[in-house]
Amino acid sequence: MPVEFDCNALLGSMQKLLRRALREDILIDAELDPGLQAAYADRSQLESAILNLALNAQDAMPGGGRLSITTANVKLDQSYQMINQDVRPGAYVMLALTDNGSGMTAEVLEHAFEPFYTTKDAGKGSGLGLSMVYGFAKQSNGHVSIYSEPELGTTVRLYLPAAESYAALPPSEGCDRRISNADVSKGEAVLIVEDDDDVRSYAVRCLSSLGYTVVAAMDGEDAWQKLTGPTAFDVLFTDVVMPGGLSGWALAEAALARRPELRVLLTSGYALDSIAGRSRGLNAFPILTKPYHKSELGRRLREVIEGPPPAVRDDDCKDPSSASQATTRDRFVTSH
Repeated sequence: MPVEFDCNALLGSMQKLLRRALREDILIDAELDPGLQAAYADRSQLESAILNLALNAQDAMPGGGRLSITTANVKLDQSYQMINQDVRPGAYVMLALTDNGSGMTAEVLEHAFEPFYTTKDAGKGSGLGLSMVYGFAKQSNGHVSIYSEPELGTTVRLYLPAAESYAALPPSEGCDRRISNADVSKGEAVLIVEDDDDVRSYAVRCLSSLGYTVVAAMDGEDAWQKLTGPTAFDVLFTDVVMPGGLSGWALAEAALARRPELRVLLTSGYALDSIAGRSRGLNAFPILTKPYHKSELGRRLREVIEGPPPAVRDDDCKDPSSASQATTRDRFVTSH
């Protein structure tokens, strides 16, 4: 929830958290503007953004280094807007995090804000950190920029609207300029099922910013509890491959046997030809391949909602426990 708050005080309250989160060979110093204006944004999301940026900086300094945090009052004018066309001129509160680590090449910088893009080894990063920071900045009517040089380090500057000037800003256009009015919610409720914390958070942010009522579940069993609860969902958006023996397609079939009007969209990071033969349900439901952008997710979700409901066969499972028992050969034992 956006509120008016003091960014310097927030950084002060995060000092112990940052110290515990970072290695001992990372020196943290701060230069905070004592005359800093109040910002208008979501405090908890800003805390997550700062922690994400600090952890990224640490990864860029494997042998240790310095993380510098600064704040300042900044006015972005029309000349700045000519270079960064999505920026609205006005008064902002700027938070900058600078490391003296490995830096980024021009090629990496070009893709830095793209969801799922990462230069880290497999299993060491989802590539969602900077894209989530970018999404938070845009949803806050703010801006984020990166300056980096190989072997010299990186500076990320986050600009949040100053509270006193926030009322003068027009509504945000969102974090993806390719989104059209046809892709936004018309009041639907979506259950997102995803066992990866970062991917689940990214999907929740995307659909929430498009106006959907969103509830998240971490696996098939958790999702079934929510599907049989008091909330009436319009769409089930679920990962195909999940731990626990209950795959996304089995969950979808069980849910449809209970509520035939439910719409279903599957998603997977695996090549479709590698899993299609292992799951009869994949042919019955549309599937969105990971990684996906917000615009693509919004478009596919509208297609599913406005299209015909999936057919329910006579042999569809009535509950997920019977689904997992009857289809042991179809279980996926790997994670997403």
